[in-house]
Amino acid sequence: MTDKQIQSITVIGAGQMGHQIAMLAALGGYETILQDVQEKALNAAKEKLDVILTKWVQKGKLSEDRKLAAFSRLQYTTDLEKAASGADLIIEAVVEKLDVKQEVFAKLEQLAPTETIFATNSSTIVNSLLSGVTNRPDKFINMHFFFPPLIMDCVEIVMSDQTSEETAKLAMEVTEKMNRTGVLLRKEISGFVANRILGALQREALYLYEEGIVDYKDIDLICRKALGHPVGPFELMDLSGIDVGYFVMQQRYNETGNPEDKPNACIEEKVNKGHLGRKTGKGWYDYPNQGVKNR
Repeated sequence: MTDKQIQSITVIGAGQMGHQIAMLAALGGYETILQDVQEKALNAAKEKLDVILTKWVQKGKLSEDRKLAAFSRLQYTTDLEKAASGADLIIEAVVEKLDVKQEVFAKLEQLAPTETIFATNSSTIVNSLLSGVTNRPDKFINMHFFFPPLIMDCVEIVMSDQTSEETAKLAMEVTEKMNRTGVLLRKEISGFVANRILGALQREALYLYEEGIVDYKDIDLICRKALGHPVGPFELMDLSGIDVGYFVMQQRYNETGNPEDKPNACIEEKVNKGHLGRKTGKGWYDYPNQGVKNR
């Protein structure tokens, strides 16, 4: 084991997860680059992060000096080579599709230094399905942040059989500096822990709805009132993005071939209609002029 330390972090993908993970890195003191293929996405990320951190300053949760320091450590670029060439750790946060992630890591393998650690923020795809397109399976790991990353205090750190102890140690150290609670899983399983438990609840909720046992609003109500959940399963789908859940189900089905893992018809219908939840203004519920809240 070496005395390697992480000083610079690159996050690939400026979507609803990536831009907030990048800010966690910047707040944690790391020199950070947020990369996306679309300049539009990077501009939107800047605006969202400024709104969130300004609110934190107004509420006394963050000093103005710390806000400015974090932004001074955060760069934005569409240039993948620039983003990868100097990074000690690269965290991928692109769409939850295996082939897309493999394509990204194949490119990163050609651009990043040989000592750079690769991490995927995938919520279900184990890193051994991705590391095969690289020559560094020992430096590959899952760092699964929860949505929204600037609020949720948990990161699932998942090792494969080939992930080194040093890589796991460094991922845990980064998580701690980001002021997040890291939980280390030494054995891979699709969906990890949280999403497997949530998935079981969601599958049952969708079954009860599709069978006409009860309306989805009443399922959410029961989960909040009887089980003490902060939000119901349908509200959570809207919050996370119905398309994200759809891709997760499809990926699981592709892996297992089990019809029970196939996306539900009602989920597929909403994805086809573009009713993806809060981010589109309509999902299971309607959200006029309402986005995701970052307290």
